[in-house]
Amino acid sequence: MLKKLSLILSCIMLFSLTGCAAQNQNSVSPDNPPVLTEEVSAPESAMQAALNMKIGWNLGDTLDVCAADRDGDGIVNEHPAEGEQVDETLWGNVMTTPELFAHLKEDGINAVRIPVTWRDHLGDAPEYQINPEWLARVHEIVDEALAQDMYVLLNVHHDGGGDPNFGAWIRNASSDYPGTAEKYTALWTQIAESFAEYPQQLIFESMNEVGFDAVSESRAYELLNQLNQLFVKTVRKSNPERNLLIAGYWTDVEKTCSSQFQLPEDSSKNRMFVSVHYYTPWQFCVSDQQKTWGTPGEVRVMENHIRQLKEFFIDQGIPVIIGEYGTMKSNDTASRVFFCEKLTKLCFEAGIPCYFWDNGEEYDRINFQWRTPGLIDALRHAVSGKDYEVTKS
Repeated sequence: MLKKLSLILSCIMLFSLTGCAAQNQNSVSPDNPPVLTEEVSAPESAMQAALNMKIGWNLGDTLDVCAADRDGDGIVNEHPAEGEQVDETLWGNVMTTPELFAHLKEDGINAVRIPVTWRDHLGDAPEYQINPEWLARVHEIVDEALAQDMYVLLNVHHDGGGDPNFGAWIRNASSDYPGTAEKYTALWTQIAESFAEYPQQLIFESMNEVGFDAVSESRAYELLNQLNQLFVKTVRKSNPERNLLIAGYWTDVEKTCSSQFQLPEDSSKNRMFVSVHYYTPWQFCVSDQQKTWGTPGEVRVMENHIRQLKEFFIDQGIPVIIGEYGTMKSNDTASRVFFCEKLTKLCFEAGIPCYFWDNGEEYDRINFQWRTPGLIDALRHAVSGKDYEVTKS
């Protein structure tokens, strides 16, 4: 009996190894996604994945470009330029290359968020077919990041974040939920099916910075909760075990740490994160009205926000990802480095991975160099686990 059992196990192991070897010999393509190491590709819970993410980075102003804002300056252009293509170079960045991810990995980045805006590449209702060339390019860039054994967040970006009058159609759910839900379902059905066989290190994010200020607060939360539930229901048809990132209300920390925000029901347990962003204070991070940061009071605000996330979600077994954070490039350099290091360290200690927002200003994608002195060193120190105090120089 023991001899028969040994023979059976040997055959199973031989078959598995042969299958893996044959799969790895083929080239990477949407039909044959990259196969990572056994350790990385083994199924893991969302909480385990969050703890394995160290330093995250956004490939910003690239696949998230959109025709309504053709130069990325935040000013809506009603009439696209004749013959202009909406591709990843539209807002001034270069074409993404495999070398970019290889250099980022060398610097300690092991997680990349790839924001994608789909709205300029969709066909008519009811199919809303994604342009095959656009989808193929998304595949190529995802493949390049996965080839470096990185975690990859793939989302629906300015389809939700931005002005609904000029293309941010997800936010039209407050006035036309059935029509929005139909389009949303069609889009995520295609994305999910297209990437269904990809490694589990690829994570889907439901949407980006969506809220509904035109309706009552209770209705606004209800709409977001409905869309997040629709996202999970749609994706689970083709991706039964993939980890999913669920958008918080406006991805705002305080608005998401609310009893009105509800995680969707999910047939697959322990495979959801909550998504928030961190741009506090707004004057320092976004509006360029505050040049320095780091007073004891300002640090306490950050500490309280991270504590709030930990108590509301992490301590309840719900992992959190800060999908975006950063400051104005024109601010005081020491303050910028301190802000990023302090946030990353606080989050690392709480089990929350952070993804630095980079629209192309911070990391030189041609020469593969960081433009802010000391920033990448500070981020590496912040996730080192060493017992030291973060100090502002």
